[in-house]
Amino acid sequence: MMPGLPAVAAGRPVVVVGSLNMDLVFRVPRMPVAGETLQGHGYVTAPGGKGANQAVACARMGCAVALIGQTGQDGYGDALCASLRANGVDIARVGRTAAAATGVAVILVEDQGRNRIVLAAGANGLLGAADIDAAGALIATAALLIVQLEVPLDAVLQAMRLAAAAGVPVLLNPAPAQDLPEQFWPLIDILVPNESEAALLTGLDVTDVPSACLAAARLHARGARRVLVTLSDKGVVLLDEHGARHLPARAVSAVDTTAAGDTFIGALATALCEGQTLDQAAAFGQSASALCVTRAGAQPSIPYRHELTP
Repeated sequence: MMPGLPAVAAGRPVVVVGSLNMDLVFRVPRMPVAGETLQGHGYVTAPGGKGANQAVACARMGCAVALIGQTGQDGYGDALCASLRANGVDIARVGRTAAAATGVAVILVEDQGRNRIVLAAGANGLLGAADIDAAGALIATAALLIVQLEVPLDAVLQAMRLAAAAGVPVLLNPAPAQDLPEQFWPLIDILVPNESEAALLTGLDVTDVPSACLAAARLHARGARRVLVTLSDKGVVLLDEHGARHLPARAVSAVDTTAAGDTFIGALATALCEGQTLDQAAAFGQSASALCVTRAGAQPSIPYRHELTP
């Protein structure tokens, strides 16, 4: 059990600081090459954004959750906020700005389930440290703070600092992949990168369990107290005070991997807040993400707790 993480039943929410995007999802037989026009065979719009996805994942796992973020004053923003409310996410601290359009993600999903994503940050790029300060009381009462990197780093860092000052554990998902300022590392209680993010942060070629163990050790040495390197269909490598170990993935037929990582994080966070061990929480996250990848879309694919099997 992680010391200092109160139970969800105590009424303290998980607080997520992050992005809200409308996803424009195209199904394609394969990825196009430069200069090619490729005929797709499906298109949908669906609520997304790593911050919103992780908040929804927490909510569908039964966790009280609040989101801090920003959308534009437009139809996409209206739809994203309506979806979050419908999922039980507290959006009192989601701002609506007239200075930029709501963020958009263009997602190409191959028939095999792999995806490529292009982001236009829009209003997400205007979230600043002042917005975080305005939500300081909410962060200080959180069970856990979850942050990613689809909003400006100054906002992320300020949220982490406020959480640390209040004794609130911080979970960082360093996505999209980019290097982290040195000020980040002492504030990270739980770091959850995938292979490419771990590779960028360590300079290692992370392709399998042994290389993920090496990367986790290097990330721990930089300051992250607990590290979980997700390896897609190879499972997850955990490293904490008990050392490194590997949890294999469940075998499934992937339809769309969009939001699999976000689902893992939401389920992981919920289980930790309920007092489960890191290994138990990671296994719970794997169960949720395994079901997620058998469905299309970002938020539409995130499962509800009652759908999960032990």
